[in-house]
Amino acid sequence: MSTQPLPTGTRDVLAEEMRELRAIETSLLALFGARGYEEVATPTIEYQDAFARGAGPEGTATYRFLDESGSVLALRNDMTVPIARLVARRFAGAPGPFRLAYSGSVYRRVRPQRGQLREMRQIGVELIGAEAPAGTAELVELLVASLDAIGLQRAVIGLGDADLFPSLLGELGVNGPAADRILERLADHDLVAIEDEAGDLAELGEAERATIVALSNLRGGPEVLDRARALGGPAIERASATLAETLETLAAAGVADRVQVDFGLLRDLGYYTGAILEVYDPAVGEAIGGGGRYDDLLGRFGSPRPAAGFALYLERLHVAQAAEQELGRP
Repeated sequence: MSTQPLPTGTRDVLAEEMRELRAIETSLLALFGARGYEEVATPTIEYQDAFARGAGPEGTATYRFLDESGSVLALRNDMTVPIARLVARRFAGAPGPFRLAYSGSVYRRVRPQRGQLREMRQIGVELIGAEAPAGTAELVELLVASLDAIGLQRAVIGLGDADLFPSLLGELGVNGPAADRILERLADHDLVAIEDEAGDLAELGEAERATIVALSNLRGGPEVLDRARALGGPAIERASATLAETLETLAAAGVADRVQVDFGLLRDLGYYTGAILEVYDPAVGEAIGGGGRYDDLLGRFGSPRPAAGFALYLERLHVAQAAEQELGRP
């Protein structure tokens, strides 16, 4: 008897796994609620214009179709942009800050043979109206508490600066398509391609290429700030100073030991500014979450406010949690 195959990048979830996924979701939403983050929901379908306005070309949704009037609709590929749209529309005159939580599916393009999911469940929070570095520290502290709540004590949070490489490339006179290609390679952590693009497309000299590669490899504790500054340049100095200020605030909050400075970190959505985050667990071969500051995003919807947030991938949390339980951890 033949069976109907599922589309690539999709899967069925059976009862036992569903119970375990729901338990993770319930624990995290309870934690978020206890910290004052109220759960909201946005439509699975939005106008494509909202994603393009919020995240630029990087925010173009993969799955698009027309409604009865001919307007372009899209399955959401991101949770932050719809919530920014919600706050700008519903609370434009309210003072804030707003602490919002969510859980829902996003839909992404997959790469063949990579085993990636087209439909991914995200759970996270947005803190809208709180300035850096205090707002950033609040989010990181909540992120650490979230990981601990589901038993992921080995997970590490990478801390970078979204403005570093765009500013550095501008200092080196690299703009337009050449800069875009290098930034894409940085987001993919493809160091060989970074050096090739910097030489062949951007026509940078050996010293400039070496600086980009060295900086993208630089990660560790607070000591790497001085190593970064030794590479020189205003962009690196500004990013180092911002990261140092954030680390000091995190140390005061008691969570700096879970954070690793990562100068090579670059998120692949176009709304991030300043501090950015990625979460790694040794049981999973890719990031289990991420986020950061997006202080310009609300302004694109007509209601400028500082903002930051993080999202965790529910399926990847489940894999990491199962690995911890196999090791005998609670």
